[in-house]
Amino acid sequence: MRQNNRRVSKRMSIFIKSFFIGAVSAAVVVIAGLLGINALLTPPQQVGVVAADANRHEVDEEGFLIVNYNDNGNENEEDDCPWPVYNAPHWAADAGRREYFWTFLIVGLNEGTNANTVMVASYCGITRRAELVSIPRDVPVHPTRNGRKIASSYIIGAARGGGVAGGIGRLQSDVKTVIGFVPDYYVLIDYDTFFTIIDAVGGIYIDVPIRMRYDDPCQNLYIDLHPGLQHMDGETALLFSRFRQANRGSGFPDMPGGDLGRIQNQQAVISAVISQLLRFENLNPIRINEFVGIFNDSVHTNIPLRDVPFFATELRHISGLDALTVHTFPTQAAMRNGVSYQILTPSYVVEIINATINPFNDDFTVDCLQIVR
Repeated sequence: MRQNNRRVSKRMSIFIKSFFIGAVSAAVVVIAGLLGINALLTPPQQVGVVAADANRHEVDEEGFLIVNYNDNGNENEEDDCPWPVYNAPHWAADAGRREYFWTFLIVGLNEGTNANTVMVASYCGITRRAELVSIPRDVPVHPTRNGRKIASSYIIGAARGGGVAGGIGRLQSDVKTVIGFVPDYYVLIDYDTFFTIIDAVGGIYIDVPIRMRYDDPCQNLYIDLHPGLQHMDGETALLFSRFRQANRGSGFPDMPGGDLGRIQNQQAVISAVISQLLRFENLNPIRINEFVGIFNDSVHTNIPLRDVPFFATELRHISGLDALTVHTFPTQAAMRNGVSYQILTPSYVVEIINATINPFNDDFTVDCLQIVR
C-alpha cells in the first residue's frame, strides 16, 4: 500500500508543484509591481513557540490542546474557541526552532466550503529548498470518530460564525493533531474565485484531450466540451478542471485515469495561467492593480505584508521544480459505516514530518501525534 501511495504521490506532485509555483509566481508579480523588490530585505522573525503545558487541564498527557467534546463524542457546539491555544508540543520550547526555517499551511477551498487541498509547506532559508506535504482530504481527524474528515474542518469552523478566522482556526487545530504543530503561516485559496483571473488575462488556450460531457442538476453543473484546442474563459476552464467522469450509461467517455487525469487537466490550466500572467502586456500597473483585486477576493493569509517581499524574493532562489519536493502521507483505504476514508500510518507520517517540515531541532515521535486509526 505504501508503494502504491508513492506512485500516486509522484503523479499528484505534477499538479501540486505547478499550482504552488503558479500561485506564488502570480503573487510575486503583484507584490513586485506594488512594493518594488530590493536587496535590503531582512528575514521575518520566526513565530514564537507556545509550548503546551502538560500539567494544565486544557491539554492531554502528551501536551496537546484538548478541544471540548460532549459525552457522545461530538464537538461541543458551545465551544467558541476551537483553534489552538498552543502551537507546539510541550518539549518544543526546550528543543528550540531551526534557524531560517518557516512553515505554511496551504488550503484550497472548493466553492468556499470544503478544503479539497490541505498541504503543509516548509522553506529553509539556508538550503533554499521548499518541501510540500499533502494531507489527503479523506483523512479522519482526532479525537472525534463520528465520521468527520479533514476536508470538512474549514466549513465547520466557518459555519459557527467564525468566518474565515473560525474556519482556518478549526483547520489549524485538526492539522495539528496530524503533524503535531501549527504551521507559522496559512494561505487560503478559493479555487473558484481564483479562476476569475483567467478572464483578467484575456482567457487561455487549452487542448481538450477527450469529449467531456457531464450533467448534474443538483450542483447546477453542466460540462459539454469537445476535443481539440480551445480558447477558454474562466468559467469554461473551471468546468474543464472539474471533469472526471461522464454520466453513467450516457455513452460518453470518462477521463482516463480518473482523479489523476483530472489533476493533469488542472496542471494544464495552471501552466496556461502562468504563461499569460508573465506576458509583458500584463506587467503594467493597471493590470497589476486588477490582479490585486482578484487576489484579495480569492486568497487569505496571515503573512504580514512587510514580510511578503522577503518570501517573494526567496522564490527566485528555488531553482525550478528540483528545489521543491512534494510528498503525500501514505494511507490505507477503509470503509466505516458506508463512508470511505484514508487512514494514516503514524510511523510513516513521523518519518515524512522529520525529513521535510519539522521546524524544531528535535524529532517528532509517534507519541506526539493524535492520528485516528
